[in-house]
This record gives sequence, C-alpha cells and structure tokens, in this order.
Amino acid sequence: MQWVFERWLELFGAASCLLYIYLEIRQRVSMWIVGLLSSAVYVIVFFQSSLYAFSGLYVYYIAVSVYGLYCWRYAQKAQEGESRVKRLNLSLTAVLLLISAVLFAGIWYALNTFIDPDVLDIPPYCEALAVSLSIVATWMLAHKILEQWFVWIFVNFFSAFLYFWCELYPTSGLFIIYGIMSIVGWLKWRQSYNKFLIQI
Repeated sequence: MQWVFERWLELFGAASCLLYIYLEIRQRVSMWIVGLLSSAVYVIVFFQSSLYAFSGLYVYYIAVSVYGLYCWRYAQKAQEGESRVKRLNLSLTAVLLLISAVLFAGIWYALNTFIDPDVLDIPPYCEALAVSLSIVATWMLAHKILEQWFVWIFVNFFSAFLYFWCELYPTSGLFIIYGIMSIVGWLKWRQSYNKFLIQI
C-alpha cells in the first residue's frame, strides 16, 4: 500500500495513457484532451526521476495535443467528419528522417553538455533516440499518417526497457502495453485506410 501511495501520480499517468492509446486506435478526437492531461502528469514524473529529455518531450506533447486537436477537429475533413488516414511519400520520409537525425544529435549534445552525468540514470544517447523519434511520430499522428505506428512500435518497446532500467515499473509496464497496442493500432488504421480506398 505504501508503494501505491508513493507512486500514485505515476499510476494515474499510466492509467490515463492507456485511455489515450485506446482512443487513438479508435481515432477519437477526445484522445488529444486525455493526452494533454497525461502529458502534464508525466512532465512531473520524469523530472522527478532525472529523465530531463523525457520530461521536455512531455512538455512538447502538451503543445502538440492542442495542435493535434485542431488538425483532427477542423482540418482535412473526410466522410463522417473524420480526417482521413494518409500514407508517407518518399520526399516526406526523407525530410522526417533528417529531422529525426538533427533532433537526436541536438538532444544528445544537450544532455552531454548541460546535465551532470551523475544524475542521469540512462545513457544520453538512449534518451535522445527515444525522444527524437517520439517528437516526429507525434507530428505524424497529428496528421494521421499510417506509418507513425511503425515508429511507435519501436519507441514503445525501447522505452519500456529504459523505464524498467530506471525502476519506473508501472511506466515500463505501460509502455509494453503501448507496444502491443501499437501493433493493433497499425492493423486498425490500415483497415481504415483500405476501406477509404475501396469507397473512392
């Protein structure tokens, strides 16, 4: 019971994140509101655990939740008021790979330069990789790009390992579930994309 009391904020964040990914798979606009709440919780959780890049990532998630809500609610309307699932093209793939590489290098440099290595629980390049890919994948999610699920499958399982390493056990378990649900999300969104192609 003491463990639950000490981890109540992390447990609440994990529960709200599960609701978030369920709504994401179902393509519900309300996911962005839940995402904003869960992101605010994890800013605190990760900062207290000295995961500064992850804490900063969740500040970004708060901002992108507002942007994603706008994109899904008002932009690119399709049938029944939902924005359409899209696929990556070659040029956008190249741009996103370049942005990912620049973000990775910048975050890795910042962690190595400005953070005391004694307070870091994981190697800076591991945190930089997960955070840079998450930033790009969230932008892809806001634009309903199908291939974002491939990025999330890798990031979620990789992050689960990192959080376990940091003894954030509820969050590690959450990200294992995230990884599994990301596979489900890929299948559901691909079905939605193919269904739209049949209709047109």
